[in-house]
Amino acid sequence: MAASLEELEQRLSHLRTELRGAVRARDKAETARIRRALREAEAAWEHALETEEEPDSEALPAEPPAPQASATTGAPRRTERPTHGSIPIREQVHQALTLLGAPAAPKLISSTYQAFFTESLVATKLASLRRDEERSFTAQGYARPYYICAALTHDRLVPARGLLALSTWPVERRILGPLSPRTDFLTHAVGTAEQIQRLTTAGHPAPDAAWRLLHRFALTIPGAYDAAALEPDPARVITAAHAEAAVHQQEDDQQRQAAAQRARTQLADAQQLFGAAPMRDALRDASGTLS
Repeated sequence: MAASLEELEQRLSHLRTELRGAVRARDKAETARIRRALREAEAAWEHALETEEEPDSEALPAEPPAPQASATTGAPRRTERPTHGSIPIREQVHQALTLLGAPAAPKLISSTYQAFFTESLVATKLASLRRDEERSFTAQGYARPYYICAALTHDRLVPARGLLALSTWPVERRILGPLSPRTDFLTHAVGTAEQIQRLTTAGHPAPDAAWRLLHRFALTIPGAYDAAALEPDPARVITAAHAEAAVHQQEDDQQRQAAAQRARTQLADAQQLFGAAPMRDALRDASGTLS
């Protein structure tokens, strides 16, 4: 019998407590084991949440299923999908970032959510969200299954301006090196194309706004755009994005991994999610004023 949301949340809380102990004890083997168990429990929690919140076949999953076969460009189009009540903004952001698969700016998060989920997500409302999430984490630790957190710069490990990420992603995925903006853009394109494939394969043609979003991605990826086609081919976009990403991947991964290792060594849990305080903030905290 599948575990309930309450049981999974208790397990997540227990695993996070164990993880903090293993990290403080510098037990690398135990830390790695607990992180694997934590990822599995988080995936199970996401699945249980989808089942509870979206019982009908029209709803989009918060965590998309594995990609299916490529959609045909001639598939019928659907311009509107029914909504299912008001969703808290942090959950809207979580769904959009899960689909995109990499840190993103509020404007892209808003465009993605509205393209696939049809409800409104006002980008300006995201300005205070990360600060609210940081305050919640500081007060309660790992009480929530996920937090909307910051992408971190690879050199200073401070919040990357205007970019949001998910706490459930490993640090490497939230680090931004010199090549990361482009590789993350390609990840966004792949996530968008795969979601359109999933919808069409399941018999739910993607909204016009989703195709427009994919078109914007395709225009800037070599080989992804066919000017003779009425709309982008999702499979072609995915192939072209993977081809370009392969050029940058090794160097980008090395830069992210090196920065992530420094973050794990130098930063406390909250700082790994929300970034180290910039020097100006540190001076203000120390003296009460800026010198």
